[in-house]
Amino acid sequence: MKKTVTTLADGRELIYYDTRDDVVRTAVDPRPLARVVSRSEIRYDELTGDNVAVASHRQTRTYLPPADACPLCPARDGRESEIPEESYEVAVFENRFPSLSGGVGRCEVVCFTDDHTDSFADLTEERARLVLDAWTDRTAELSALPGVEQVYCFENRGAEIGVTLPHAHGQIYAFPYVTPRTAAMRRRADEHRAATGGNLFDDLVAREKADGERVVLETEHWIAFVPYAAHWPYEVHLHPKRRVPDLLALDEGARTEFAQVYLELLRRFDRIFGPGEPPTPYIAAWHQAPFTDERREDFGLHLELFTVRRASGKLKFLAGTESGMGAFMNDVRPEDAARRIREVASA
Repeated sequence: MKKTVTTLADGRELIYYDTRDDVVRTAVDPRPLARVVSRSEIRYDELTGDNVAVASHRQTRTYLPPADACPLCPARDGRESEIPEESYEVAVFENRFPSLSGGVGRCEVVCFTDDHTDSFADLTEERARLVLDAWTDRTAELSALPGVEQVYCFENRGAEIGVTLPHAHGQIYAFPYVTPRTAAMRRRADEHRAATGGNLFDDLVAREKADGERVVLETEHWIAFVPYAAHWPYEVHLHPKRRVPDLLALDEGARTEFAQVYLELLRRFDRIFGPGEPPTPYIAAWHQAPFTDERREDFGLHLELFTVRRASGKLKFLAGTESGMGAFMNDVRPEDAARRIREVASA
């Protein structure tokens, strides 16, 4: 992998990731951009203990531009873009409208391909591996920033999820605090250790492997299953079989095999609701150990992939129980979801 670091016209960092060492990235951003002024702040909710980011400047962010004005496409044929090269493989840049900024974290955009019509599932295994390497590199870089406690790599896909730019891309948030979901996992891991003497993530994976009914895919280095108490209609958790706390700790075997496994899962997701259905909207979320956690080696890196579509033409909205109380109610039995995902294995 070759990494090239440069800056955009307003001073934001732009990084290219290429599979070939002889690629040269010298294009200059010609746009007359003013320096980004963001007003992010973190406020503490005394009732729940949650941290809330307030970022009012995001109201002016780009919203569903036409394809010929997409800011994530390469800058060719007179197009002004966040990526000034005429082509690219994987590119990462500081978000122009960040939720976290100004000494309270950082937000980045990860572009998976320069093809406006492709999705992640359309990538080659070589490109998917390059994305994994980019996620890993950014995790290392961002975790070293002052005040950063947790690095979160994720992808939102589909208008139903709320995506404002349809070009295939993900994001990375460097949080200045531990997020509520991760904090809950840490508490449960501690409780499990105290009660059983075992590791929560190891025991969970072992239980799902032994049961087998919810396993949808298993290879030498990875296992994917629908969790016993899935929150979402179709939800898959992907774990490396050798537990590690973060992307940096994956060994070469797991890294090499990841592309094949993850692309297979994404392609199965697009088949869940049958032929003729539009692409399945999803969120793909990497869970990594907080870098300030003294017990971080007990954490289990994993990816959670889920969709808000519960049936053909029907979405699961977070209603009063979920939004008001955080009490999830699933419309699809996890065992039935797993069976369906196994049925639609790609050819």
